[in-house]
Parts: sequence; C-alpha cells; structure tokens
Amino acid sequence: MVSTRIPLATYRLQFNKNFTFSDATRILDYLRELGITEIYASPILTSRRGSGHGYDVTDLNRLDPDLGSEKDFEVFVSELEKRGMGLLLDIVPNHMAASSENPWWMDVLENGPDSAFSSYFDIDWHPPSRNLDNRILLPILGRPFGEALDSSEFKLDFRDGKFSIEYFESSFPLAPRTYRSVLQQRIDRLKYLLDENSAAYHEYQGIVAALSAISDRDTTPIESPSNKRVRFESIRERLRQLAAGSQEVTQFIEENLADFNGKEGDPASFANLQRLLGEQYYVLAFWQNVNETINYRRFFTITDLVGMRVEDSLVFDATHSLILRLISRGAVAGLRIDHIDGLRDPLAYLKRLQDRIAAEDGSKPGGEEYVLVEKILARNETLPDDWPVAGTTGYDYLNFANRILVEPRGAKEIERIYSHFIGRNLKFSEVLYQKKKLVMGTILGVEMRSLGRQLGELAAQARYARDLPRHELTDALIETTACFAVYRTYIRNLDLPPEATKVLEEALARARLRKPSLNPQCFDFLRDVLLLLNPPHVLPDHREARLSFVLRWQQFTGPIVAKGLEDTALYVYHPLASLNEVGGDPAPDSICPREFFEFIAERQKRWPHSMNASSTHDTKRAEDVRARINVLSEMPQDWQQRLYQWGAMNEQYKTAAHGGAMVPDRNEEYFLYQTLLGMWPLEESERGGVLEKLQSYAVKAIREAMVHTRWTRPNLAHEEGFKKFIAAILDEKQNHAFLEDFFSFHRDIAFYGMLNSLSQTLLKITAPGVPDFYQGSELWDLRLVDPDNRGTVDFARRIELLKSLEADASRETAGFAGELLKNWPDGRIKLYLISRALRCRQEFSALFTDGAFVPAEISGERSENITAFFRVIQNQQALVVAPKWLAGSGMQQNPNARREFWGNTSTLLPDNAAASWRNAFTGESVTAQENRDAGLNVSDALKSFPVALLLSNPT
Repeated sequence: MVSTRIPLATYRLQFNKNFTFSDATRILDYLRELGITEIYASPILTSRRGSGHGYDVTDLNRLDPDLGSEKDFEVFVSELEKRGMGLLLDIVPNHMAASSENPWWMDVLENGPDSAFSSYFDIDWHPPSRNLDNRILLPILGRPFGEALDSSEFKLDFRDGKFSIEYFESSFPLAPRTYRSVLQQRIDRLKYLLDENSAAYHEYQGIVAALSAISDRDTTPIESPSNKRVRFESIRERLRQLAAGSQEVTQFIEENLADFNGKEGDPASFANLQRLLGEQYYVLAFWQNVNETINYRRFFTITDLVGMRVEDSLVFDATHSLILRLISRGAVAGLRIDHIDGLRDPLAYLKRLQDRIAAEDGSKPGGEEYVLVEKILARNETLPDDWPVAGTTGYDYLNFANRILVEPRGAKEIERIYSHFIGRNLKFSEVLYQKKKLVMGTILGVEMRSLGRQLGELAAQARYARDLPRHELTDALIETTACFAVYRTYIRNLDLPPEATKVLEEALARARLRKPSLNPQCFDFLRDVLLLLNPPHVLPDHREARLSFVLRWQQFTGPIVAKGLEDTALYVYHPLASLNEVGGDPAPDSICPREFFEFIAERQKRWPHSMNASSTHDTKRAEDVRARINVLSEMPQDWQQRLYQWGAMNEQYKTAAHGGAMVPDRNEEYFLYQTLLGMWPLEESERGGVLEKLQSYAVKAIREAMVHTRWTRPNLAHEEGFKKFIAAILDEKQNHAFLEDFFSFHRDIAFYGMLNSLSQTLLKITAPGVPDFYQGSELWDLRLVDPDNRGTVDFARRIELLKSLEADASRETAGFAGELLKNWPDGRIKLYLISRALRCRQEFSALFTDGAFVPAEISGERSENITAFFRVIQNQQALVVAPKWLAGSGMQQNPNARREFWGNTSTLLPDNAAASWRNAFTGESVTAQENRDAGLNVSDALKSFPVALLLSNPT
C-alpha cells in the first residue's frame, strides 16, 4: 500500500497521569538515540479521571487533561518534528466509558431513546424483558437493589438546577419527565416559606406547570426531541436561577430531597425514592445479575464500557473529528485501531477512515495513511486482502517468532511431564471447547440468549424450521460457536467470502460430531442461516433478516473466543507457559521450526510493513519471561527432576480446602514454578515487592482459569491458601533448601534465557516488518500481565546506560562486547544490541524496509542451532545469525567453550552474496571460507558476541 511515512521503529508509551506529554517530551532525545522513529502512543483522548490506560474514553473530542494541556501536546508534537520523529496513535472506535464523566452517555441516561446520542450507542431499546422497554440495565450495584435502597446508598441530589441520583462515586441524571414529582412533593409547604404573591412563588409554580407539559405524554402535542430538549433546558435554567436567588426555595428543595432519601432502618421511608428510580430510563441492578438482562453491547464482559455504532456515518464523524484534525495538521503520522473485530463492518469502517483522512489532507491524493489494526489472527489465518491497512499490531509475528526458540522434541516431552505431574491428560482443543462453552453459559450468557432468541424468531418465519425446539436451536448455535476456529468472520452481504464459508462449514461439522444427540434439523437450519443460503422457499425479507443476525453474531464471536482462550483456557492448560500468549497455540506438539520463514515470506508479500511485536500492554508475560521459560523445552529431564523435587519439598505448605482438596492443586503449582523461573529478578536489589506481585498475579491467574474461583464469585479461602503457599515457599528462613535449589536451576535458565532474548530481539529488528518496543523492554523485561506491565518505567536509568554505551567510539570492539556479555545481568547487552541494530536499520533503511528476505541454508554439526537469513536490495546485503536451543545442545557458559561449540557449522552463501562482511556489534571483519562453497563459518560470526548482524562490505 502507498503511505506517506513508514516507521523504521516504534516505541510504545503508556500515557496516564503519572506519565504525561511533558514526561514523554523529556525522553525524546533518548529514544531518538536508541533508534526509534515513531512514538506509538496509548489513547490520549479524554478518559476516566485517573485512568491508567486510556481505553475508557469519555470525550472523543478533547485531549485528556490528565496527560497535560493542549500546549503540552503541541510542544510534544513540535519536539517530535524537530527530531524527525512521528506519532502513531492508538484510537478506540469500538466503545466508550459508560460513566458519569461521559456527557453523551449521561444524555442518553437522562433522555432515553429521545436523546440526541441514543443512536451513538449499541443499545437494544426493546429487549424481551418488558421491564426494560425503552430503558437500559446498569449492573453497577455492590449488593441487591433492595439492600442498597434500605441501606440508604442512593441519594437524590440537586445542584446547578439539576437533579441526580448519587450512588457512591457514580451519578445518574433524572429524566426530565420526573422533575415534576420531586418539585411537587409537599408543595403546600411552600406557601409557608414564600408569600403566595411573591415573584419566587409564582416562578416556582410556573416551572412546575411547564414541567407538567413535558411529563404528561398523553396531553403533550407531538414535539420533536430537539424542541423538547431546548424547552427543558430553559426550564432547568429557570430553576437554577430561582434556587440561586431564593434561600427559601433552596430550603424547600432540600427538605424534599430528605423526604425522598428516607431514613435507614425505616424501609417504608424509601417508597418515594423507589418509585422515582422506577420512572427513569435506566434500571440500577446488582452487578452479579449482569448476565440476566443486560441490553447494550459491552466491550467483552466489561459492563462499564459500552459499544459504539461507528457503522453510522453520523456517529463516525462525531467520534473521529479530533483525530482527523490532528492528522490533517500533521500531528499524527499513523493510527492503531483498537479491537477492530468489535465493529459491525470492519472493512466499511477502514475505508471510511481512509476516505476521511484523504479528504482532510489533500496532500495525499490516492495515498493511504499508515494504519494498523489490533487483529488477533489464528495460526493459519491472514488479514482480509481488501482491508486498507498496513498490517496488524504484531501478535501474529510474536507467536511465530517465539516458537522458533522452542525445541520441538523437548516440548513434546514437556507435555508428557505436565500430564503426569497434574495427574490427568489434558487436550488443549478440549479445554478450549469447554471454556468457550463455560463463557457462553456464564459471563457472556446474556449475549448468547439474545442471539438464541433471534435465531428462534428466524426459525418461526421459516417454512421447515418453525416447529424446531427453540432451546435446541440455541444449543446448536452455542455448539457451533464453541467449535469456531477463528475470532470472527467478515461477512458483509449475501455474497460470503470463501474464507468465511470454509470456517463456518468446519465449525458446523465439528459441532455435529460433538453433539450427535441434538436434532440434526437444528444444525441444518443454522447452516442455512449462517451461510445465507438461498433455497427457493426463503423470502427476500427473511434472507435479509438472516443477514442481520449473522452481522450481529459476528460481533460476539471475538469476545467469546478471546475470553474462552486468552482469559480462561491459557490459565488452565500450560505445559510450556511461554506458548500461552494472545493469539498463540499452547499445544507443544504443534511446533514446526520452518513456520517462521513461511510466515515472514508470505507476510512480506502482502503486509510488508506490519508490526513486529515481542511485548505489548496486553501480553500475558513479557518477552524475557517467555525467553526463559522456552529454555525448559531444551532440558525436559532437568525440569522434570526439579518439578517433582520441589513438589515434595513444598507439599508441607499446602492447606486443605473445602472437601479435602489441597491448595494449590497440582496444575496451579506447576504454573507457579514456571512463572517463578520466568520472572524471578536477576539482582537481589530488584526483589523488593516480588512476593506481593506474585501473589496478586496468582490470584488473577486462578480467577481467570475459573476452576476453583472466578471474578464474579471469588473463592476467598482458596485464594488465601494459594497466597500463603507462595509466601511459605519463598520464606528463606523456613524453606532454605528449596530456594537454594531453585536459585541454582534459575541461574542456568536465566543465562540461556538471556541468549534467547538476544536472538528474538535481533530477529524482530531485522525481519521484514516494523519493530516495536514496549516501554521499558530495552532492558531485561520480566513483567507479568497487566497491571504489572503498565507501571512506571525508570527512564533515568535507561538514559544513563545508553549514554555510557555511546560515550566511547571504540566500544564497537570485540573486547567491549565481551565485557557486556560478562556483565549480562545488568541489561546493557540488550540495550547495546538494540541501539546498534536500529542504527543499522536507519543507515540502511531501504534494505530493511523493502529488501528481499532470503532464508539462509545452514550446514554442519550445529545446523539445528541457528536461525539465519539474508536481507538483500541491489548491492546491499545483511546476514542475520541468531542461535537457538543452546542449553540442550551442551554449549557451556565460558567464552572459549562457546567458540569451540560451533565447530564446522557454516552459513552457506548464495552465488550473489558478498564474501566479506562487517559485524555491526563488534566491528570485526568476517570473510567466507577459502572454499566459498563451504560458506561463512558461524564460529567467526559469533566469536565475540552471542548474535550477529553482518553487513556486506562494498566490493
């Protein structure tokens, strides 16, 4: 695709109140020196006060004041431009915060379907529950409604002429038609406070009369919502002025409020407040009852994030006006689209986005903005060819690159060890299937029931399906969705894409096999609907209704797969936890080393500027945690020995749960030991707070797993037992033997994990695509899932380390490289690799942006231990040499042994390859062997540094 600017390297910054535009401006020199060309920013539009991530947007037309002023942003953008850098901005079209800080949402709660913004949000105003007709269920209460009411947790409030219901930190507006009931309460009392002939008394009576016209639907003449709004705002302003000017009126209103708010301990005193709440356009409900009747589209299962209808051009324009202005001004060089799969029609959205950008920026005729989509691809899935984007945010790259470092034979052995240790043979496909069904039956149950009802309505219209049992139709839909192999399909009209047809047919076939007891006619009808078949008996309007159903269903399959896979199954099945990543396949028996080359070659043809990620704000564990855990695949027998030894040592610290089961169970214990090996800090000085972090992470992990505890129904006894176990095994006084053995094993895992990390970092920078660096990951990154990976970063330390590396031009020497390797725990070696490799990427930008990708052929005794490829463009060439599987191959940790290890291993050179090369990390010259057919000796390339980036010398 054509683009005005392709980033050479991006750096993800998480903006929040603790890291502002000014903070980012102060580190730009550091990032530029590191080799970064684009700041990849988390959402910067106004979100909830104190938001740590920016995805809970409350105002799409204003920069977030938590991040600084508009002037601060202008300075930030100006300083980027001075350094030749750009801004890649994360935007959130799918949802907004359902919050009192969101003026659009508050208007909807106040005015219901008559709100000017009611069509902005994805709300079902006429759900099956008659109690919710033209109302919105808000599951925000911490206890059942009656208990909350009797405990005086609701407070009717009045300020600035507006009535609202206050519930702790939340505020809910009163509907205009209910103002009269509050103001009329005890109205005879007003005569004793005001003279009946006073202007204030007559004004108050006039306001009540005016409100009566709004309140009485039967007598009010037909009036447009906009006119009614103007009239009500005028009345409310009169009320504000009256209350501000009359102490007696204010006193009267406050007495009314007290009467409505009742007295705790007197249930009858809350009758008026209960009646008032029942007249609003919203229904306040207990949060644990969310899955009964919620009638708006959520972001996944988060009830305080409400879906937007950006397929409506009016909504699109209203939600993108500021973003488009920033792009037209040159402040933003590219976009990252969050949760593209949540949109009703992703292709239409992307085309409209590119069209609007082109219309705003006439300097790009026929061109397209650099746009990435957060799209989680299944293993054998690719982006739709017609999407006008540069690619994905890199989870696909992450998983293929990570699998290179997993030794396939050892991984299969790890799976056997895992099954034996936990006492059962788990099959991932079965775990995933069951967890998807669990998700559809619990946290996304309301969505599935709604879809089931819609399917039943379609059947009622169908000549041959009208008599099918509705519950069996819903069961068929659930089974088919549970068998879905991708996150979603992209059906837009009655002409199905071939990829969608294939995926649907496969899911239906698997569902039939899994549920042979279900009426086969239910599957037949579901197939007709999902594939939008056109048998002669189906009327055109019925087929259109089926299309509408499919478009809706597609919006929910993504959340079902994501919650079932990423947030549940990955915490249940984890033989090698490094494989358990967003969009990944955790089954060890599926490792194939050649896949990476096939993936890169195919992606370079179609999406050459897609992102290469290794850590993100959403990854399950940081890149260096994965790099360490991968080492276990090279030494399965050592892992097995340690696993059983540690299990025996720590058995005494388990506690008995209800029913006699021990806490933690064997699966949780296994998960804990791998996590410890991956995240344990290298330096003792970095271990403060590790226990608390690990305990918090463990509770999150087992709640996500939904085996013994879950978010909606926490099993506090089990969670506390697990936390106590962690504290006990990490207590040096009482468990010294375990810790001594753990530290001994951990030292080896950490060393070989370091080598893995250097390889994966070099691959990311040099493979086709745009390398991305998550904030802080330029040093060893041992963070776990959020919130751990969203904390503050010590940039001062990183700036100082980079300055020390750049202080002396002689540092491109073999001796200095050896010093870095000797002191690898300090992280400078990773920082050095990144800065040197990115410098090459800038110096030879055409080579790494557009150059051919040619896998290298390796010969010799250690050929399995090398991943290598060439990048070639015209007379420029680069050769990348990245070792792997070194722990299991017997490579020792001392330098002399490492050189001997490679023996006769060589990288064969193509006919057009250079004979003389320069090592970008050491400055050493590397030449082909005298017999050119023998290639380039790997031991020469890796003589002084663990990985090699060789650049051809001019001939």
